[in-house]
Amino acid sequence: MSLVHTDDAPFPLAADPGSNAPVSSKARLKAIVGGATGNLVEWYDWYAYAAFTLYFAPHFFPSADPTAQLLGAAAVFAVGFFMRPLGAWMMGIYADRKGRKSGLALSVTLMCAGSLLIAVAPTYESVGLLAPAVLLLARLMQGLSVGGEYGASATYLSEMAGKKRRGFFSSFQYVTLIGGQLVAIGVLLLLQAVMSEADLEAWGWRIPFAIGAVLAVVVFWIRRGLAETESFKNAQSSDAPKSGALTLFKHHPREAMTVMLLTAGGTLAFYAYSIYMQKFLVNTSGFSRETASQINGASLFLFMLLQPVAGALSDRIGRKPLLIGFGVAGVLCTYPLFATLETTRDPVTAFLLVMGGLIIVTGYTSINAVVKAELFPAHIRALGVALPYALANTLFGGTAEYVALTFKDAGWERGFYWYVTAMIAVSLVVYIRMKDTRDSSAIVED
Repeated sequence: MSLVHTDDAPFPLAADPGSNAPVSSKARLKAIVGGATGNLVEWYDWYAYAAFTLYFAPHFFPSADPTAQLLGAAAVFAVGFFMRPLGAWMMGIYADRKGRKSGLALSVTLMCAGSLLIAVAPTYESVGLLAPAVLLLARLMQGLSVGGEYGASATYLSEMAGKKRRGFFSSFQYVTLIGGQLVAIGVLLLLQAVMSEADLEAWGWRIPFAIGAVLAVVVFWIRRGLAETESFKNAQSSDAPKSGALTLFKHHPREAMTVMLLTAGGTLAFYAYSIYMQKFLVNTSGFSRETASQINGASLFLFMLLQPVAGALSDRIGRKPLLIGFGVAGVLCTYPLFATLETTRDPVTAFLLVMGGLIIVTGYTSINAVVKAELFPAHIRALGVALPYALANTLFGGTAEYVALTFKDAGWERGFYWYVTAMIAVSLVVYIRMKDTRDSSAIVED
């Protein structure tokens, strides 16, 4: 693979354009900020569904039982994840063949359409079963979008980051991912403050989806103006085989399986402590919806700030110690944390317990994007990151809420705690056995 920069390189270089000189820090930062901003809006659109589930669920799944309503909405949330492997496959190939920025622009277009559809969706009261069908269609579109988003954004940020600070800069993928969730919660808290409960339940829940659709249009134009990565340009000029699922699993089966297994425990733990936690605090701990939102928002804000700290640490000590730290602490602490939260009635205590879980999960979230990107060569990197991750995320992350609520509905809520613990243990075995990708990275550009 040629590492020579051509004259049309998108960044100012420190030396002659024909040399292998590194990209300037200013140019690198500009590209990362541009890519990360779009990622934030993309994930805001995705998480708005979870943040407002408590308000819109009765309009699509009428029932006298609140848990049954949440189960219906959680089922649609989970089904949306089943489109993620398809999106990962389609847009992973697209990003490998047409460019990372083209993949990013396509994914946000689909997200815009999905959010707009939810904003205008009819209710069960007016159209019957057509209402949940429309909601499902919108969520499938969003799932297709996010399936491609993760691989394209993780690849773009990792390739733009530079060798010495790759862990730090690529961690902003989860900074913006969590930031999108925080913005969704922030919109929820704002609407709770300025609207009556009745208005929010009647029609106010549509507002965040309308906001998301508008922001997605803005992000589309931002992403169209992003510079392309040198890794992609070098791959295009080489004789490497074209990206495709058959090529991925035929030539990189070990790496693909590694991505799936290292993701399983991490994504399940992340969704348990972030997405499901808001419902858990209301439905199990007994907090009000407003208090649960405040606890969730405050803990996620600090969690977001931890990502670049842990990412920078991985540049110094390696990726593997952080992953193993998450695995060991997750196995030992998941059950005690959730069991204690069951009986907690003090908001401060609840916040500290949730924060403890999120600190543990940081060992995975802060570096999972760069670890996956460092496993694959450039010609198949976006697909290699996206597809195995999407498969694992669909099986374990997307179903986390539904599994948790099913255990609760069956009268054995603590079964979910054991389930999360077991899957973290599976991932821990992978962390122990794999190489440290900081030292064996397939990203060859500086």
